[in-house]
Amino acid sequence: MDTHVRGTIRGAIDLMRIGNAVAAGVLTFTGAFVAGGFAVTTAHVTGAVAATIFATAAGNAINDYFDRAIDKINRPMRPIPRGAISERGAIVFSGFLFVAAVVSTSVLPLIAIVLALMNLLALVAYTELFKGLPGVGNAIVAYLTGSTFLFGAAAIGRITNFGVVVLFILAALATATREIIKDIEDLDGDRKEGLQTLPIVIGVTPAYRVATGVLLVAVIASIVPYVIGIFGIWYLTLVVPADMIMLIGVWQAPDNPTQGQQLLKRGMFVAAAAFVVGRAVVVAGI
Repeated sequence: MDTHVRGTIRGAIDLMRIGNAVAAGVLTFTGAFVAGGFAVTTAHVTGAVAATIFATAAGNAINDYFDRAIDKINRPMRPIPRGAISERGAIVFSGFLFVAAVVSTSVLPLIAIVLALMNLLALVAYTELFKGLPGVGNAIVAYLTGSTFLFGAAAIGRITNFGVVVLFILAALATATREIIKDIEDLDGDRKEGLQTLPIVIGVTPAYRVATGVLLVAVIASIVPYVIGIFGIWYLTLVVPADMIMLIGVWQAPDNPTQGQQLLKRGMFVAAAAFVVGRAVVVAGI
């Protein structure tokens, strides 16, 4: 295999951001588990997880294609700016991934298929139509991240499960916070491209205050399952540290936006683990 082919393969893998795609698949499985416990339908959950991984990877690829000019400024080591994969190659590859995502949904209930198609359309439209609108792009990414839990629940026919709905809200709000901080970090490149992100329209300090307020709502939402008795003390022992990690992240964001985003992401995964533990304890009758 020559150097050019190896470079293109590496570029395609980087384009997928496979770590993020697999993490999204884990969130879908988490949604199914929180909704159904150990009594989950294997084929449905497998299909939902595969669809999430393929769709997330496809969304990452198409996002990089539309962001190729901005990434030359903000993220020059992304695959397209550094020349690891061509613009045409990125489009074709993302198309294959979208097809794989659609095929993976064929085993799922109708409600899950409808949700998947809605999310795929949102993924395609996000960068070209909505990313540059103040707050709108942030809201779409927040919804898509949170909806991975809903999708897992929908795969087993339990999309209205209260625990999953709260988890969706928590994940969406935490992601909105992280996206606003990301826009603050990308301010220079976004301004040169003429985007109207929240920090550009209302200013950096007000945008940071909005991000902080959104996260505080998420923290309050995270306590609800314990307060109303859905989950017990084991849930609380994990969700409180998760909240602390996210609060530290938003506190550090003004001085270190990258570190702040990482802490917000880690905190969200710890919170997801709290829901898994809470559900497992309920199922086990502990």
